[in-house]
Amino acid sequence: MPIAQTVVRQMMEWRHEFHRHPELGFDLPRTSARVAELLEAFGLEVHRGVGQSGVVGILQKGNGPRSIGIRADMDALPITEQNEITYRSQVAGQMHACGHDGHMTMALGAAKALAEGGDFNGRVVFLFQPNEEHGEGAAAMIADGVFDRFAVDEVYGMHNIPGMPLGRFATRAGPITASEALFEITIEARGGHAALPHMGADAITIGSEIVGALQTIVSRKLDPAQNGVVSVTGFETDGKRNVLPGRATLSGDARALTPEVNSGIETAMRRIVSGICAAHDVRGSVSYDTIFPPTINAPGPVAAALKAAETIGAQVDGACPPKLFSEDFAHMANATPGCFVLMGNGTEGSHARPLHSADYDFNDEALTHGAGFWVTLAEQQLKDGA
Repeated sequence: MPIAQTVVRQMMEWRHEFHRHPELGFDLPRTSARVAELLEAFGLEVHRGVGQSGVVGILQKGNGPRSIGIRADMDALPITEQNEITYRSQVAGQMHACGHDGHMTMALGAAKALAEGGDFNGRVVFLFQPNEEHGEGAAAMIADGVFDRFAVDEVYGMHNIPGMPLGRFATRAGPITASEALFEITIEARGGHAALPHMGADAITIGSEIVGALQTIVSRKLDPAQNGVVSVTGFETDGKRNVLPGRATLSGDARALTPEVNSGIETAMRRIVSGICAAHDVRGSVSYDTIFPPTINAPGPVAAALKAAETIGAQVDGACPPKLFSEDFAHMANATPGCFVLMGNGTEGSHARPLHSADYDFNDEALTHGAGFWVTLAEQQLKDGA
């Protein structure tokens, strides 16, 4: 079912409204209220406050037993917008720099179109999720019983990709986005006088050894056929101009496409820190917190998503390379069979700027593609209640 031009115009208005008023994390009073208001206006059954500030909209037609979930993220980022557009963010230091304003809008457009003329027999569950950026929103909704209260047979998510041509969809069976683990390494040495290093233990020197050794995890300790990234992003000490530091803290980020590789990175990191600290007779500790698991697409939902994209006439890539960014849709795909889909945002201007850039913007022309995909997928998967 094509998206009516009246709905297309409304989607642009909704998207610009969301863009003007970005909100962060779980603190989404205006955004979640507006989403719920629109869903209720479309005639959906609406549940608020799921996973703190999530919104669930239920659209039932007929008595078909099957159901699908369509997830959209709602939170923005703590970034000051640099775009000169009429709908520029009106909140200082906050903007929709990842396109969640567009993700919400495409799901809302699909909800309206399906409510008004959808040809399906079953139930569509729209999952509007908070706090994707910190990897906490999906887990919060699941912990709040979202799939117990509103069971779905399969769940789908989508993300725009700057630089990918408009009208192109891509996905793959198996890992599609990486896990993200945040680590912190603490070195407790003895410090000392900068002129008398032999009488103490220099935490900077020890920490520098660890930084270098961590780069051997991917290059020498993982199977070369496996992907992984280990990045040290912070190095802080208590040293002064003529004082060798007695304490150093290294912090960073690790990525992997499978739980096994993520576990291997953690194990190797702990061994490296333990060994180097022992060699220098100092204490070292490691905290390793996996915030996002990898997103693993199930074969059945992937086949369904590819079929729906082909039906709307999109260019389709069913074996795209996995991405090393992280996505907390992974929690939902772990809870029920799912598929995460990538959609082109365009190749020029602000539409091609990297995600999380201050001059990025979601492409309004993508709204029709995304909403049309959701409508087609729902009708396809719930045809005749099958």
